[in-house]
Amino acid sequence: MATIDTEYIYNKFRSLFGERFNTSDSIRESHSKDASYHKGTLPFAVVFPKTNTEVSQLVRLCSEHNIPIIPYGTGTGVEGAVTSNENSLCISLMEMNNILHIGQDDGDATVQAGVTRLQLNKHLADVGTQIYFPVDPGADASIGGMAATRASGTSAVSYGTMVDNVLGLTVITPDGSIVKTGGRALKSSAGYDLTRLFIGSEGTLGIITEITVKLVRHPESIAAAVCTFPSIENAVNSVIHIKNAGINLARIELLDENQMDAVNNYSGLDYDVAPTLFFEFHGSVNSVVENSKSVGNITTLHGGDNFRWTDNDKDRNILWQARYDCYYASLNLRPGSVGYVTDVCVPISNLADCILQTKHVLSKSSLLYTILGHVGDGNFHVVFPLEPANSDELLEARTISSEIVEIALLMDGTCTGEHGIGLGKRDALVKEHEAGVGLMRIIKQALDPYNLMNPGKVFI
Repeated sequence: MATIDTEYIYNKFRSLFGERFNTSDSIRESHSKDASYHKGTLPFAVVFPKTNTEVSQLVRLCSEHNIPIIPYGTGTGVEGAVTSNENSLCISLMEMNNILHIGQDDGDATVQAGVTRLQLNKHLADVGTQIYFPVDPGADASIGGMAATRASGTSAVSYGTMVDNVLGLTVITPDGSIVKTGGRALKSSAGYDLTRLFIGSEGTLGIITEITVKLVRHPESIAAAVCTFPSIENAVNSVIHIKNAGINLARIELLDENQMDAVNNYSGLDYDVAPTLFFEFHGSVNSVVENSKSVGNITTLHGGDNFRWTDNDKDRNILWQARYDCYYASLNLRPGSVGYVTDVCVPISNLADCILQTKHVLSKSSLLYTILGHVGDGNFHVVFPLEPANSDELLEARTISSEIVEIALLMDGTCTGEHGIGLGKRDALVKEHEAGVGLMRIIKQALDPYNLMNPGKVFI
């Protein structure tokens, strides 16, 4: 954009936002990237709006002057969806952090996009409710960012993903209009489902500024368990058996032997270095005990060993904190490394074979890796701790990632279960959806004809 550094543009933004229009190198640098290996160049500025009206003003100005817009949340993504360039304006939503409404009797909340999941749940606990927001991607992501990427996480097997837990949105469209989609009603058949159109659009169709989410009641009892297996196949087959038995589990997580070694080293634990399942049980006191015993019996049938169960909150939190720290534990295997993460998802009946074929591909590589996944819904990740700026390692990781995607697609799977497309999965999206990408382009062109909304993401 030829006019990006003109005095008029800067003065216009400063007159509206004062110190919230920031051009310092440190702020621009921290908002040019996410948590992954993807690196952008510094945006020309970062602005911190607080209201829908302010975001609308920003978008109208950017549209008038042909300025690309990069919406930004906590920056915890891993596919480069918020990377920027020197011609773009980064709009940080993190000062839009107000909780607007809690519907305790209806089990819903409306929040601004910068509210994080932990902030919302802490507020719900502080005001004495017995309800909480269940979607848990591990990182303390902003709820706006979670909606934009269609996030999920460890609890998806029981509570669903963001697409299952969002009732309505407020979106600023590329022309600056403030559009409300959906609402607080639990169901509606009123016209096109615009809410689902924007969920997962990664800021390419508009900026999500408010979200109405479902809340669930805290269970009466919670317990956790960990169990090791002689192989990945044994672990996955036990999960299939458990699900077919109709046993209700809140979480089922798989960590391979490399990931368990990383967890032990990073978190100071002493778990067996073997393929391992983490379980969490929610329900009444009796149902939690009964389900735990049933799962223990089933894991034994599939070679499970050392089934360790606890309903002690401290022990349970230690277990799940270790799971949350898996990404950083993997990077800790190679201090100073940067992470490259894959994210395929397949029908659970194909999961063991998909992981075994992935392991075969990995066995031919010299790269260090770990495997972890939300095994209850067929989603798993390979984490590569790469040497920064090592182009050979990055090329090899990308090649392996493409092979893993090919394996998943041949097994009726998807190239991304929860991380989104961003920059890293654009080619994979074409492989998966082919003609469907053409339809996505038509929608993008109709809503954003000048390609100002997070350009270059999702598809080229």
